[in-house]
Order: sequence, then structure tokens, then C-alpha cells
Amino acid sequence: MNHPIKFGTDGWRAVIGEDYTFTNVRLVAQATADYFTRKPAGRTLKKIVIGYDRRFLSEEFAAVTAEVLVGNGFQVVLSRSPVPTPAVSWHTARGKCRAGIMITASHNPARFNGYKIKLHHGGPADPGTCRSIESLIGKNPVRAMPLKGKRSKVKDLLPEYFKALKKLVNFELISKSNLNFAHEALFGVGAGCFDQILENTNCKIRTFNGNHDPNFGGISPEPIKQNYCSSRRSLKNNPADFCLVTDGDADRIGGMDGHGNALTTHQIICLLLRHYIFNRKGKGRVVKALTTTSMVDVMCNHHDLHLTETGVGFKYICEQMLKNDVLLGFEESGGIGFPAHIPERDGILAGLMILEMLAMEGRSLEELLGELESQYGLFRYARNDMHYPLKSRNWLMRHAQSNPPKYLLGSPVDKIQTFDGVKFTARCGSWLMLRGSGTEPVLRVYAEGPTENCVKKLLDQGQSIAEQAKQ
Repeated sequence: MNHPIKFGTDGWRAVIGEDYTFTNVRLVAQATADYFTRKPAGRTLKKIVIGYDRRFLSEEFAAVTAEVLVGNGFQVVLSRSPVPTPAVSWHTARGKCRAGIMITASHNPARFNGYKIKLHHGGPADPGTCRSIESLIGKNPVRAMPLKGKRSKVKDLLPEYFKALKKLVNFELISKSNLNFAHEALFGVGAGCFDQILENTNCKIRTFNGNHDPNFGGISPEPIKQNYCSSRRSLKNNPADFCLVTDGDADRIGGMDGHGNALTTHQIICLLLRHYIFNRKGKGRVVKALTTTSMVDVMCNHHDLHLTETGVGFKYICEQMLKNDVLLGFEESGGIGFPAHIPERDGILAGLMILEMLAMEGRSLEELLGELESQYGLFRYARNDMHYPLKSRNWLMRHAQSNPPKYLLGSPVDKIQTFDGVKFTARCGSWLMLRGSGTEPVLRVYAEGPTENCVKKLLDQGQSIAEQAKQ
């Protein structure tokens, strides 16, 4: 059977009303049921948790997914309301479930919806699982049953999840801190979470863009600077100690300082790593995706922590976190994974960890950022996306590997990594990376150097390499 359904990272995304239809969602749900029916259960139950975000018809798409899974003999726990993706991941792992399904397109524009698959440990489905489920689409007729009886349960997933998060931080200290906390929810499912978690504490809480708008106020709900306009203005007039930004399904973060100045995800990552080193006295491996700041490398070297680099995508960080010796795992796009939780990124827990850090330090975010730079050096980062023909991609990567630049910013290139795109690192620590989008004719050029002008030069050099190799 021919179908337009193509899986990407941990699931499927498509435009609502075009490929993302009730018919196709039922086909994907049936393939999911077929895969997890034939896969040995091990210690898991024949139970699947289903959640959904605030997008158009997400609740209805979640319901038809549940009907198909129930029709195939699974017990289903269906969320009563829109929830963050990590809440579904946590319940999947905590409940020893076979899998979790989240109806969301994360940070994509409002016209998209999606179908994320979580495995029994709560982490993202690996590429092999995704390929297997995709291969089963249309192989068997759809079997569905109404959501009645003992096989289905509608449940509020948030209270237990919030209770678990509070145990992972020094919540008593946070409660007494009098911190002024702001949250830019970007109209996503993170809205209202901190009002519930921090209820009856001394913290002040403000939420920006927390109303339920399936159109996300006309933006894509991604934690990037250009989406912070209204909240940035508000913070300039009425400052806070910190403003967390969460994406549409609240698994990834960005942030602003108290006056509305955008923070990079790299700054937030390094602040949290510093917190784990100095305040939490943490030990273990640090895991980062290749495109994450080299300040992490300097910090690990300085504090004798082993660093593991992975390809881009949290599924690779998840693989490392499952080995149970990881201190922190993170990626450039704002995904941060914490030990003793789930092997998955969690934007809500990241916000609580930053509050814990501020409560323990008793100093401003600006002071802490200044200390990072004075101790570990200056790091500036940027990324450019350029149109690049898919047919030329493999040739570019071979050309870049066999004809690497001899210098970056006048410093000899002494390290080349090729397991996800091509990354060149110079002796001075500056680096340049070329990596193609998995599905689009887009080439991503990443660079990091000591100043913004240096980064611009590196990006220009990367674009020049790409243009020279174009066929």
C-alpha cells in the first residue's frame, strides 16, 4: 500500500489536512500496535500512555490513536488535557509501559501536527524502531474500539509528574527564595505549569503568552530570540530574576535575563553544568551534541570530567544516558537531560534547576555569566542555513573531508570529526561545521569563535567551502 507517511526523528510530522489526517493517524497507530504487539515485552506491561499538545485537533487525534490501540488489545492511559511531552515520557517510564505516544509537532508552525513515539524507558524511539513502524503502515487493517471499559483510562498526568520534579531539586530552598520568575510559554503546553508547581511558595511568577491559541500568535513556537518580542518589552519595564522560554511541547528551552536580553542555549547549558559541578558536587560523564559550545570542553577539562560527543539529535544523547553514568546531557537546540529522571530532555525540569541554581548562589544571572567567561573564556556562536541541493550533499561531505581547510582564523586545523556532517576544530578552539538537514535541501553551517566578527568570518568560510563543492 502506498502512503505519504515518512518518519523522521522519533516519529512523524506533516501538515494538518494534507498528509496529517485522521485516516493516516489511524494507519500509524495500527502500525504502532503491530510493532509493539510482536516485540517481546520483557518487563513492560501491554500499556501505552498518550498525551497531546495545544495544536488544532490534537485532542481528537489523540483519541483516535487511543481507539486503535485499545482495538489491538492494549491498555491505554489518555491524558485529560494538553501536557508537556516530558510528562508523557515520565509516565511511560514510571508506569513500566510498552510505549508512550505524544501528539505534537513541537516547535513547527501551527499548520503541522505530529506523532512522537517514546520507548519504555521514556526516551525517544531510536531510528530502527521508527523504520520498523513505518514499514508496517498499511500492512494490516485498522482495528479500533470505543474508549469504554477497563482497557482505557483518562487521567490527569500532571500532578504525579510535578511531584516527581519537585523531588529532583531542593524545592524547600526554591520555595523560600523570593525569586521573581518569568515564563515565556510561546502559547504552548508549558503555560501554567509553574503556577501549579510554585503554588504556595514565596516565588513570584509571571507567564507570557500563556493563553491557548492553536495558531501560536502567528509564530512558530520555537525558543529563539525573534519570538520573544512582547515578553522582552515587558521585562525591560518590569524586570525579573530570570525568564525561561519553552517550546510548543515544553521539552526544549531558551531564556532571557531579567531585563529581556536573550540568552543563548549554550549559556544556559554552561550555567547548569557549572551548577552541577560547584553546587551539586556532581560526578560523571558529560554528553553533548557536536554543535554545542566548546566552553563545555574547557569546563570538563578544567574539572577532570569525561566528555562524550554525539551526533545531532537527542536520541544519541539518550543512548548515552541509558548507561547510567551521565552527569548531564545536552544539545545546541535547547534540549537538556538530567540524571535520576528520564533519558529525555525536559524543559520544565530545566526551569526548576535554574531556579535552584539562583536560590543557592544568591547572585544575579549577569554575575554568574560574567564569572563563566572570566574563568573559561569567550565563546560566541552562530548558525546559517543555506539552500543546498540534496543531490550534491554527499559530494560536499566527501570533498570537505578530503580537502579540509588548513586554518580557521589563522590557527591550524588539528581535529576533523565526520560522524554527523563534517566538523573542523582549530588549535585555538574555534570550529566550523557543515551538516545537512535530514529531509530538506538545506545545509546548516555552524561556527564558534571568540568574537561575533570571528564567527562571521567562519560562517563565510563555511559557505565558501559549500559553494566550491556544489555540483
